[in-house]
Amino acid sequence: MIIINVDVMLAKRKMSVTELSERVGITMANISILKNGKAKAIKIDTLNKICKALDCQPGDILEWRPDAEETENVQ
Repeated sequence: MIIINVDVMLAKRKMSVTELSERVGITMANISILKNGKAKAIKIDTLNKICKALDCQPGDILEWRPDAEETENVQ
């Protein structure tokens, strides 16, 4: 599963959701969806804007972790 660590980067940059929303040009509700792990997709353009606003790399925001299902299949 892909984890979106927007909240981690916001904390590291001492930036609020409101400020990120204004810089990126997406709603606070959509940033909250990303922060809370409820997003099913993210546009590359949006990821680019978030990285620019937070001065980070996509890998600072996106993280892959195996699902419980994936872990069970490995054994």
